[in-house]
Amino acid sequence: HEQLLKMMEERMMDVEQKLRLVKRLLQDKVNQLKEQLSKNTKADAMVKDLYVENAQLLKALEATEQRQKSAERKNYLLEEKIANLNRIVRNLASPSFS
Repeated sequence: HEQLLKMMEERMMDVEQKLRLVKRLLQDKVNQLKEQLSKNTKADAMVKDLYVENAQLLKALEATEQRQKSAERKNYLLEEKIANLNRIVRNLASPSFS
């Protein structure tokens, strides 16, 4: 009977030791997951910031493209006016040379 009791005590001690080991392993895993969550949270915030920055850059690019198109239109109109003025000047100058 005492031998059975001793075996049961040893078994209990073995089970307790295994439980402590499992508890330690689980705590390590919890700490690892908390650290990963923290990293993921930071990465998520960075992604959101980049998304906002990208949207702002796209708006700025669109505005710049509109300004470029407008400048190109104005440049084209000015070139047409210059060509017309040159034609007028040639027409005015050619009778005076004849």
